[in-house]
Order: sequence, then C-alpha cells, then structure tokens
Amino acid sequence: MARAFDAEGVLPAGDVLHEACGVTGVYAPKEDVARLAYFALYALQHRGQESAGIAVSDGGSIVCHREMGLLSSIFDEEVLSRLRGYIATGHTRYSTTGSSVVVNAQPLLESTELGEFAIAHNGNLTNTEELRARLLPSTVLQATSDSEVLAKLIVEAPGASLVQRIRSVMEVAEGAYSCVLSTTKALYGFRDPWGVRPLCYGTLPSGGYMIASESCALATVGATYVREIDPAEIVWIDADGFHSEAAPEQEHQPALCTFEYIYFARPDSLLKGRSIYTARIAMGRQLAREHPADADVVMAVPDSAIPGGIGFADESGLPYVEGLIKNRYIGRTFISPNQKMRDLGVHLKFNPIVENLQNQRVVVVDDSIVRGTTTPRIVNLLRQAGAREVHVRITSPPIVNPCYLGVDMATRRELIAANHSVPEIRERIGADSLGYLSVEGLVESIGRARGEMCLGCLTGEYPDTVRPSEPALSEAVHA
Repeated sequence: MARAFDAEGVLPAGDVLHEACGVTGVYAPKEDVARLAYFALYALQHRGQESAGIAVSDGGSIVCHREMGLLSSIFDEEVLSRLRGYIATGHTRYSTTGSSVVVNAQPLLESTELGEFAIAHNGNLTNTEELRARLLPSTVLQATSDSEVLAKLIVEAPGASLVQRIRSVMEVAEGAYSCVLSTTKALYGFRDPWGVRPLCYGTLPSGGYMIASESCALATVGATYVREIDPAEIVWIDADGFHSEAAPEQEHQPALCTFEYIYFARPDSLLKGRSIYTARIAMGRQLAREHPADADVVMAVPDSAIPGGIGFADESGLPYVEGLIKNRYIGRTFISPNQKMRDLGVHLKFNPIVENLQNQRVVVVDDSIVRGTTTPRIVNLLRQAGAREVHVRITSPPIVNPCYLGVDMATRRELIAANHSVPEIRERIGADSLGYLSVEGLVESIGRARGEMCLGCLTGEYPDTVRPSEPALSEAVHA
C-alpha cells in the first residue's frame, strides 16, 4: 500500500514519526464485542492506518476479518454482524518490519494442541533472525513480519498452558512487544520486560474487561481505566474472572518510549496515571523557561504540539493563537498534486490564518524535527502569511540517533540533528531562532524517573534489548 503524501505532495512524508501499531482486546459476554473493538481501534488509529483487523470468539471457534486500509473502509454493519461472540482481539497497523501487504495484517490466527488463538502485536523484535532459527524446520511462515515469528514461537513453546508458553517466549524474545491474544475461551495481555510500548486494562459497566494500547480507547467505549499492565506481566480473563501473573524478579531496567509522551499517545490518554496532556503542557512551560523568545504571539503546529504551545504561551505571558489550520483528511488521499500545483505552492496539509500572523513576531512550537524537511516549509508558510519573525521551539531534545524498537524514524545519516549543530539547523529551516527542550527538562516535565524510559534516540543510551550493531529500523524493507 502506498504511503500518504506530505504537505507538498512529496512521498513519503519527511518529518512524520510513525509508531508501530495499536492493539485492543475485549472479554464481555453481555456485549457486542466486535463493535466495542471497532470503536476502540477507531480511537487508536493515530498509531497505525495501513491495515486493521478484528478476531472474535464465540466460545467454540474464532472468526477474523482483516484488510488493508482505514477502519471505516474495512468494517461496516454487514461485516460486524458476522463477527459474533464474547471475546475480541483487534489491531490497527503501521508496518515497521515486514511489508505493508494484507498477509501481514493482524490479528494473526494460529492453531496449537491447546486450541486456536488470535494475536495482535505492537512493537518491534530486535533478535528476529535468532528467533526464526529457533522454529522447527517444518514451520511455514506466510508473512514477513516479526509478529508472525512471535506467534509461531508461542505455538511451538513448551508448556501445558498458554501462560507457560508466553512466559517461555518472553525468556528468549528481545525488543518491544505489547500483545493481546485471545483463545476460544480467554483473553490475554502481556508486555515485554522493558515495557517499551504501552498497554493497559480497564473494566466495562457490564462486568467485562478491555485491554488496549492506550486508555483513550477504554474511555471511548465507556470502560474504566484500572492501570497499566506492568513490564513482563501476563494478565488473562476467562469465565473465572481476571488473573495476573506478576513479572519474575526483574533483570531489565524499564524503558518506556519517551516519544509516547512527546508525540505518539493521544493527549487524553494516561500513562502511569499521568495525563499526556498535562505532561505536554509542562514540556511547553519548561521550554519557555529554557528558551524564551522576544515575540508577540505563540502558536503550535497541529495537533500533538498544541498542549506544548499552550504551555509555552502561559509560561511566557504571550497570547496563544491559531496560526495553522490542519486538513485532517490529507492522510486519506493517495492522489498526488502535479508539479504545476506544487510550484504554485498548494498546501495540502496546513493553511495559515493570516489575520493572526500578519506583521507578528511568532513563536511556533512543534514536537520534533526529524529529517528537517517539513519545518522549513512551515516557516516559509508563516512568512508568506505575513509573519515578521519566526522563532521555532521544539518540545523534544534533538533526535540524534535512530530507533530500533518500533518507531519508523530515520537512519542516522538522515537525522538532521545528528549531522548539524543547532545554529546550522536554524539556518537550514530559515527561522530567526531555534530552541530545543533539554533532556533534563523533558524528564522533569514527564514526571517519571529517567531510568524508567528509553531515551536512545535523544542520548544514545539504549536499553539492554538494543544491540548497537543492528541496522536502523527504517533501513528494513518497507513496501
């Protein structure tokens, strides 16, 4: 499947960070679980828009429907009516390892002597080749993703129960994996020992349970957030209720991806009970303290940078204005503007509000600069709208290293901050000034201990699941 075009019709979008996937699971005998899973995935589409699927069990068998594209184009009333049961597993995908083709869409279905199961995976394994070598010679891999390798390992792992098999796989799998798995009679959720990707659970008013990548998915369907699933914890729900097997004595330092707070998670989600919105407001405030600007107004690049922009404006005492209107349907078109349209300056993604920018000294807050291809266009767009000065402020530190754990970011040679100083970047993007939030300021704003998060792309200090010799994620094969 083709990628969406960026603001100037260039394929692919240069400075957009892509997370791996969103997962959800529902155990609710009194509910239409397929419909609940559908709306939960709707709330998680910011985590992946290439494919989606839902698998449902009625207690005797599992039925799955998965296709390429957005949820709204995959599921309708007719499709949902065929997914009848009381246990559901759902997935929405952005490919990190493995091509963007339907065979890699999830949930994946597997059969074992313990029965069949459906599995949905968010993350990226870092020792896939080693794990593939552990599989039986007779094992047939139909997909090209690390998710299928993980599923096959569970099929072939020793153990008289799925919990034992999952635990056995956890002992050898390295990297990021937050998973939801359903059998014909139970729903499971488990998370890698580093806790790189988020996973939480909650309760439904009817007495059922829901597992999801983010708490916003729970809130969307009226479920009550209980807590995050801990790193290396396995939870499961069956006819006897909710069960948990706590992580064994931890050998690994927790390493939640910092960009969940900066960019990936929806602002209305919670991580460790802390609002993402509140954390982003704090980032903007701290950024204003570290890099104040002599300006007239503050604006933010929609959408994830808006709380940071509000925080910056509040701390600096400057008025916050809307400077750009985002076309929220740009990600749904694959028709490129022709060269003449691009030469005329057609802006597909953002349009400026001239009245708020004309003859103003503008602070524009954004969450990151990756390759440095989009920011110059935004700066130029603001100047064309009449901004007298443009001061760029970024609510993350400079990204100087690639990600190996499920973020399709860039290779080191593509990262602008890995190859240029801040003054050089300022000149390249055409801003009057440029300021990044410090690592210390970011950690303080998030409110978690530095040792609980992965800061590898910002500091080069990766968790022990990352091996320095591994290629950058975006050097893997993508369709």
